[in-house]
Amino acid sequence: MRISEHLGEGSLESIGRQRLHDTVVDRLQQLIVDGTLPPGTKLIERELCQFLAISRTPLREALKALEVDGLIEIIPNRGAFVRTMSELELRENFELVSGLEAFSGELACERITEQEISEIRSLHFAMLACRARSDLAGYYERNQAIHDRINEAARNQALRSVYIGLNRRLQAARFRSNFQADKWDHAIEEHTLILRALEARDGKRLSALLRQHLLAKRDAVIQELQADPNLKV
Repeated sequence: MRISEHLGEGSLESIGRQRLHDTVVDRLQQLIVDGTLPPGTKLIERELCQFLAISRTPLREALKALEVDGLIEIIPNRGAFVRTMSELELRENFELVSGLEAFSGELACERITEQEISEIRSLHFAMLACRARSDLAGYYERNQAIHDRINEAARNQALRSVYIGLNRRLQAARFRSNFQADKWDHAIEEHTLILRALEARDGKRLSALLRQHLLAKRDAVIQELQADPNLKV
């Protein structure tokens, strides 16, 4: 399937010149995470340049950055493709990120400020509002912001660096884990418990909840894979 079939018609947009590289990387990452560019899609430079209203030089630089992040794969003489993860890779990466989030939660409870908790609480309620109107993209954006704020509040730069790199590779799979309404609602319930543990600064409980939350997402994605042999993530 051609990229234009994924992107649709009338979706051309100019992204401006300021911070062009970061903007292009972020836009392509968004298209991969939300499934507009599914796993296995060949990234045709001409079509992407037209869609993003950029030249090939910033596009190629962005593709190299996304390859480093593990979101795409550049194969000599064949081109660039949205990377597909095996079931084993998914299992291992989710297990690792669950441990990183658990550790982040434990440290955050020791170091987070009341202002940061207030901001996370606001994101939580905004996330609930997105669920009420079935806005999955909006929900996911706020969901990830919550996890990211907790990681930031851990005040450990080494932990943050590893977490950011690994989490980028799993964002598309994490997005998919909410496709079924019951799993989406269960994730909401888990987030409510996560917020309560954070407000209570209960590090051990928050750590356990975050680990359980990430492993539940792993199980949801693996279940989808096993149910549909043709599915790629």
